[in-house]
Amino acid sequence: MPGRAARTTALAAVIAATVVSMPSAHAQPADDALKVYTDLTREAEKLSQDHLKAQSDLAAANAAVATATEAEKKALAESEQFRGQVDTLTEASFEGARFTNLSAMLSSSSQQDFLERMQAMQIIAADQNEAVVRLDATLSAAQKARTDATNAASAAEKLAADVSTRKVAMEQQVSTARAKYQSLSAPQKQTLAAPTPKVSVPVPAGAAGIALNFALGEQGKPYVFGSNGPNSWDCSSLMQAAYRAAGVSIPRTTYDQAKLGRAVTRGAVAPGDLVIYYSGQSHVAMVVDATRAVHASTEGVPVKIANIDSIGPISVIRRVVG
Repeated sequence: MPGRAARTTALAAVIAATVVSMPSAHAQPADDALKVYTDLTREAEKLSQDHLKAQSDLAAANAAVATATEAEKKALAESEQFRGQVDTLTEASFEGARFTNLSAMLSSSSQQDFLERMQAMQIIAADQNEAVVRLDATLSAAQKARTDATNAASAAEKLAADVSTRKVAMEQQVSTARAKYQSLSAPQKQTLAAPTPKVSVPVPAGAAGIALNFALGEQGKPYVFGSNGPNSWDCSSLMQAAYRAAGVSIPRTTYDQAKLGRAVTRGAVAPGDLVIYYSGQSHVAMVVDATRAVHASTEGVPVKIANIDSIGPISVIRRVVG
């Protein structure tokens, strides 16, 4: 049947042409490969920030445990002091230090003696009442501190588990991104690693200028996920170190850096402002001028200057000082 043979031949030709035209995993277009790598590193950066935030939360929880435990010890020590005072006063009352009004009157040798005995009784009673009240207060404080310590310890335990979970997720994603980087061609790696000409600009006076000068001085250094410097950075550790050089303490993660200072608009940016990117606020750069920012981009890419709007979708811009 020649008609069927002709159709079969034509279909085979179409399939062959389709297979040839589809890029294989080993022949992925350069632009696509770089995009895949960029997407992987962006997710790895987010998970790295998640892990850092969990570590920070855990440190705060452990500090709360220590504070609550210390408060409990202090309250218990104070309660023992007042307990001893109550015991002493109680013992004194059993030994006859406390008299009734009648016994005080009958045993008094004079009106003055009676008044003195009455005054002594009132003092003892007042002291004992005050000691009992303060004992009760310190015991209540100790109980509250114990409850706070227990709750803080429970929260810290959960956060510790969260840190471990996020660490595993982060390490897996970083490993995937690094494996993808190794699969890139030499020209692709060169494209990523190509440095921009180092920029030196006049910086303003004050902390923002000092921070910017520090960040500009780190141009060319490599990005490493989770690195704290000084030989390599991630995006938020560079910002933290820059402001630390200016004597200003700022948080470690992009999530917390996104809450610093006050918000400014894109049109009002000034040198030293922090630009937080993406809806998840997982990347940060520092404003150089109205159009440029310096940032630690991702692994394989050195710290460099880039157009503010080219780095990614802006979530918020914060002015740390001023």
